[in-house]
Amino acid sequence: MEPVKLGANRWRDPRRTMETAFFNNAMRMRERLNSYSPSLCLAKWLQLSVHLTTGRTQSCYHPPTHKIPLKEIEKHPSALHNTAYKGEQRRLMLNGKRPSECQYCWAIEDAPGDHLSDRHYRSAEIWSEPHFEEVLKAGHTGHINPRAVEVNFSSACQLKCSYCSPHISSAWLEDVRRNGPFPILGGKHNDLAYFESAGLLPMSRSEDNPYARAFWDWWPDLYKDLSVFRMTGGEPLMDHNTYKVLDYILQHPKPDLSLAITSNFSVRDEYMEKFMVRSRRLANGRFIEKFQLYVSCDSVGQQAEYIRPGLDYEKFIGNVDRFLSEVTMSTVTFIVTFNNLSVVGWPRLLDQILELRRRHSRYSQRVFFDTPLLRDPEWLSVQILPERYRQILTSGIAEMQRQKASFESVESRFHRVLDYEIARMERNLAWMSQTLDEARIRRARASFHIFFSEQNRRRGTNFVATFPEMEDFWQMCGQARQECEG
Repeated sequence: MEPVKLGANRWRDPRRTMETAFFNNAMRMRERLNSYSPSLCLAKWLQLSVHLTTGRTQSCYHPPTHKIPLKEIEKHPSALHNTAYKGEQRRLMLNGKRPSECQYCWAIEDAPGDHLSDRHYRSAEIWSEPHFEEVLKAGHTGHINPRAVEVNFSSACQLKCSYCSPHISSAWLEDVRRNGPFPILGGKHNDLAYFESAGLLPMSRSEDNPYARAFWDWWPDLYKDLSVFRMTGGEPLMDHNTYKVLDYILQHPKPDLSLAITSNFSVRDEYMEKFMVRSRRLANGRFIEKFQLYVSCDSVGQQAEYIRPGLDYEKFIGNVDRFLSEVTMSTVTFIVTFNNLSVVGWPRLLDQILELRRRHSRYSQRVFFDTPLLRDPEWLSVQILPERYRQILTSGIAEMQRQKASFESVESRFHRVLDYEIARMERNLAWMSQTLDEARIRRARASFHIFFSEQNRRRGTNFVATFPEMEDFWQMCGQARQECEG
């Protein structure tokens, strides 16, 4: 996207213009929604996240997933989305009542001041706003095709990320089956008994999966209406369904489709080659409108590998660089799940991301990053770090602002840090600065020491050798452990 020229040496960032337009659209959508029902949200009809490994679904990400009854998909495969349960939530919305599962948005809307919630933003999306009348026509009982879909085909994954769990990663599942759950203070972490009782254990890859069958029965009809399609996991590059989707799109081009994949991008070479061959054709051949790759990484080098056991950091960075070089009509977004082990490595990871941005953003900006906060498990939260670690983030934000200011020329306009990237880090610092109860911090720090002591034993790692700049925190956590266990 080219910027809008305002004068000889002044340029308006098109992303900033788009952000303003999106806010204004959400303001208008709030009025439109509320004129029909003060609790209506189009995402309940037009957005789908479906987990085929466990047979669970949700619309947006805030409400919890719920089980898809097999009897419903036997009648119609679109019941992967249009469940009777979801129909009841839609009925409440159409009648001006608030579904309790949407409390995230109600809390924002009820807070002092004038606030837009995700109900307004999601309903103003390009994939939802044009279909307002179709939603009203469908009502709460009609079967409607979602326009934005995220699907998890498989839990197959070679990583055992510290904050992940057995129902998402097959490597985690295998580890816990072999060695048992991880101990934490007062309980067990990643205990399979909990996942089984909650209906979250994934079906085995060899097992006939009725939810996957229903998805492929529905796919031709679903595909024709899609605006956004995203594949996650597990690790999607390890699953055959991912390539089945890519091959289908190659056979049935859809120029208005935004395709996204979330990957750890550290898979074996054979998977990477399969992915690259199809990606080059899809993106460079204009079979789709957008190709967005989301890659997960939370620090650099050995520290990144410690947070995400099984990751090969050098392979990861090399694969990202290769993708940007070969799949030229694409973007890459780094998803940095910001936890307390990300803080000390953040400045170096930012440098790595900005270097890729400078190298691959010649005519448009192609490299982005997001820093969602990790809030659970609490022992990985930035809130349990001592105060001195806040200064690292404060300095990092100042560096981001300096980087932004240094790229104001026309030639380097796609290299600078974006306002929303800075704002997200400022949000993280604000969250980090909130004061927790001392007893709660002590328990979380004790669990941190217990968990990573066990991880060191199982993975053959050493925390202090990997994070020498955090030795004081490790000792602090060890002391908290002694106090809590004593």
